[in-house]
Amino acid sequence: MRLLADGRVYFASETGARKIENLRENPRATVTADLYSDDWSTRKGIMIQGEAAIIGAGPRFRNIRKLLYEKYPQYPEVSAIGERDSVVIEVTPTHAFSWGMGE
Repeated sequence: MRLLADGRVYFASETGARKIENLRENPRATVTADLYSDDWSTRKGIMIQGEAAIIGAGPRFRNIRKLLYEKYPQYPEVSAIGERDSVVIEVTPTHAFSWGMGE
């Protein structure tokens, strides 16, 4: 569950997840998304490297959660993002690499 908004990548995670501990120690992050195919000549993807910020409870958290829920309407019931047990990670890109995008 990822979202691209205002030039930044957002995703949610449980507050106690190891990746959150890692991001607190080192805020550099890489996010990769690809369209897999058994035919490797048609594979496409992007890798974004950047600085991560952890967003906890509050108005900004709720605004980003709303955007995530709009993109993924099944998540409020299937995998709710609660302010007490979840955070949102915001990755501000510094580098981007793509493949299969018609370069």
